[in-house]
Amino acid sequence: MRRGNDRFIERLPLALGQRWMGFFWAALFCLAALGLRLAMRPLLLSAAPFAAFFPAVILSAFLFGVWPGLWAAMLGLLFGSYFFLLPYTGYEVTPHLVMILCLYVIVMVVAIALIHFMQRVNFHLAVERKRSRELADTKDLLFRELQHRVSNNLQVVAAMLALQRRDIDDDAARRALDDASARLALIGKISRAMYHPSGEGQDVGAFLTTLCGDIIEASGRQDIAVHVAAPRQLLLASHVSVPLALIVAEAVSNAIEHGLPDRAGTVRVSLDASEEGFALRVVDDGKGITAGEEIGASNSLGLRIAAALAAQLGGRFVLEPGAGGGAVARLDLPPSANVTSD
Repeated sequence: MRRGNDRFIERLPLALGQRWMGFFWAALFCLAALGLRLAMRPLLLSAAPFAAFFPAVILSAFLFGVWPGLWAAMLGLLFGSYFFLLPYTGYEVTPHLVMILCLYVIVMVVAIALIHFMQRVNFHLAVERKRSRELADTKDLLFRELQHRVSNNLQVVAAMLALQRRDIDDDAARRALDDASARLALIGKISRAMYHPSGEGQDVGAFLTTLCGDIIEASGRQDIAVHVAAPRQLLLASHVSVPLALIVAEAVSNAIEHGLPDRAGTVRVSLDASEEGFALRVVDDGKGITAGEEIGASNSLGLRIAAALAAQLGGRFVLEPGAGGGAVARLDLPPSANVTSD
C-alpha cells in the first residue's frame, strides 16, 4: 500500500500534458465548494465566506499544479465575494472587506507556494529514486557478469590442468592435477551459486543438498546415500559460504574415497546455528579412522585444505572416529564468523 502511494505521489502534478484538464477539475472543485457553502448559508450567514473554497484550492494545486491552483483560488475569490461577502456589505468596498480579501489571497498564495515547493522536492526525489534503481540494476548486471567471467576463468584453468595431465606419466602427479582441476571447478560453481550482489546470505541447506548430490554424481557412486539436515532458512554470510562449502565438499569426498571405498553406505551432513556459534558435522558409516590421528599428519591434501579454511574462518576442523563406527568430520565456528539466520 505504501509503495502504491509513493508511486502516485511521484506522478504529481497530474495531467501535465493536458493542462486544460487541471483547469477543468479545479472549476469542478470550486463549483462543489460553492454548492457546499450555499448549503451551509443558514448556519454561517456571512461568516467564513471562503471556508469551503480552501480545500478546493489546495486539492487543485496538489493534484494539478500551480496554475490550476491559482485558477481555483481566483474562482473561490469570485464566488465567495459575490455570493457570501458583498451581499452583507451592500456591495460596498469597506476596510473590513479589503482585509478579508487580502487575508484570503495571502493564505492561498502561501498554501500554493508551499505545495509547489513540496512537489518540486518530490520531483527531484523521484528522479533520484529512479537513478538509484537504474544504478542498482547496473550494479546487479555488472556483478553477475563479473561472477560469470570469474567462474568461466576458473573453468578454463581447470580444463587447462586436465589437458596438462595428459603429458604427465607419473600417477601421483596426475592425481594431483586431477584434484586441483576438480577443486577449481568446484570453487567456480560455488562462487556462482552462493554470492549475491546485495550481500545477503544464501539458504545453505538447499545449496548443500545440491552440492552433495553433485559430489555423489561426480564420484560415479550410485550406492552412497547423502542426507543433509539444516534449520529452515539458515543463512550464511557471503564471505563464509565458499570456504564452508569447500570444507563440506572435502569432507564428503573423503568419506566416499576413504571411508566407503568398496561398499555402500550413508553420509550425513548436519548444520546447526546457536548463540555459541555454528557447527557442521559430516558423519559416515564407513570403516572409520584410527583414534588420535592428526589431520596435519594425514596424506590427504583435501583434509589439510579444510583445516586451513577452518582456521581462516576462526574455527576448527577435526576428523575423529564415530561413536558407532565410521568417521566424523567436525567443523566448529564462533559467532564472529558472521553466520546469520532469518
